[in-house]
Amino acid sequence: MFKLSEAARPGLLRRLAAMFYDAWLIAALWLLGSTVDYFVRDALGVPPGTERHWILQLYMVLAPMIFYIGFWTHGGQTLGMRAWRIRVVDTQGRDISMARAVLRCLYALLSWLPLGLGFLWIAFDRDRAAWHDRLSNTWLVMTSKKS
Repeated sequence: MFKLSEAARPGLLRRLAAMFYDAWLIAALWLLGSTVDYFVRDALGVPPGTERHWILQLYMVLAPMIFYIGFWTHGGQTLGMRAWRIRVVDTQGRDISMARAVLRCLYALLSWLPLGLGFLWIAFDRDRAAWHDRLSNTWLVMTSKKS
């Protein structure tokens, strides 16, 4: 458990670097899903361009959310966050719950909508908090090299 009053908070560049690492993993998940979709459609004899890809579209939306929610609720770190020594915690310094992780994920979308302004806010906020940090009552803190 972290004592939030003493914890260092990551800046914008460190957070963006962790997101860049995670983006590669999400791209791999999307590639895997697209490949499975292609081979299933081919095996079923569905001609290209004749059917809607709603299952694939749903997968493309849900895969990143499941990725983040899963990692945040099991250790508080994605692989990118682990590499950059960042961890997400609740206001008490504990791992976040599933409900809080879902809220954080949805609010993160809100932070991206106005051209990433919710993330750029980190540069001006005294606590280095993004909009979705404040809205979901979660915090990103720096971890030690041993963690």
